[in-house]
Amino acid sequence: MNKNQANKEYLRRINLATTYICSNLEQQLNLDKIAQVSCFSPFHFHRIFHALTGETVNDFIIRKRMEASANRLICHKEMSITEVANAGGYSSSANFSKAFKNYFGITPSQIRDPSEIKDSKIGKLTSKYGKVFNPSDLYSQFVTDQVKFDPDKLEEILMQVTIEELKAKRIAYLTAPKGYDVPAIFETWDKLDNWAKSIKLTNFENQRFAICHDNPMITPTEHCRYDACVQIEENTPVSEPFEVTTIPSGQYASAYYKGDGDKVSNFYMELYSHWLPNSGFEPDDLAPIAHYLNDTRKDGFVEMNVYIKVKPL
Repeated sequence: MNKNQANKEYLRRINLATTYICSNLEQQLNLDKIAQVSCFSPFHFHRIFHALTGETVNDFIIRKRMEASANRLICHKEMSITEVANAGGYSSSANFSKAFKNYFGITPSQIRDPSEIKDSKIGKLTSKYGKVFNPSDLYSQFVTDQVKFDPDKLEEILMQVTIEELKAKRIAYLTAPKGYDVPAIFETWDKLDNWAKSIKLTNFENQRFAICHDNPMITPTEHCRYDACVQIEENTPVSEPFEVTTIPSGQYASAYYKGDGDKVSNFYMELYSHWLPNSGFEPDDLAPIAHYLNDTRKDGFVEMNVYIKVKPL
């Protein structure tokens, strides 16, 4: 195995570990078990994980638990703080509240009530990761003083959100190496597009999707995960560095967006914080998916359909 192949194999194994962690955040995570999942010995696993991710295993677990908890507090208003604490793997709401304030600089109760959010203290998110945390970014502009979109146009867009039944899609994907860094995302798309052309994949320009796993309002940009995806047939062969997964069938909220690329995250938050609470649905356990309808670099704007997997409230 050459050096390049070895590096890819290390990354593949660490991805197995991070996927396992993110799927079991409500459990008491055993570090030896995580190392076993990655096929590394526990003795070496910690050093390898830190070298490839820039975080210790424990810091990664805490960050993912805090991010998931913040999203639940905003998007699942029906859950009590104790229920959010349990879902995040904390033994009590008191322990959870202490950890949450230490990380974000505000309490779980404060993040749920925009009127109570003043100047937050500097938490670990800022001191360790350099991420400036603005709690009001997590709320719709209809309940804050931050206007990102024309209110009338935004209200019209949100009124046109529909519920669609989507069939499963087999996709090939490549993860951007620097999170939501825009130049790195474009480089990732170039690699995926060139691969699609090399295997003579037909109509791939109209079947391009992005899976945005993290909320950049609470996750440092470099730690966000962005998967550039293209739909493929069942018999399409896929080899490294590209991977295969399935966008599952089911009910999805579908919203159309056309506008500035730097406001896409704000549009997502409008869907989660304003449309969903009034829809009779709640988000299912799947990251939002963007189906691109244009070439952003040529047009200077983003045109896409956003799909959020949902289930009845």
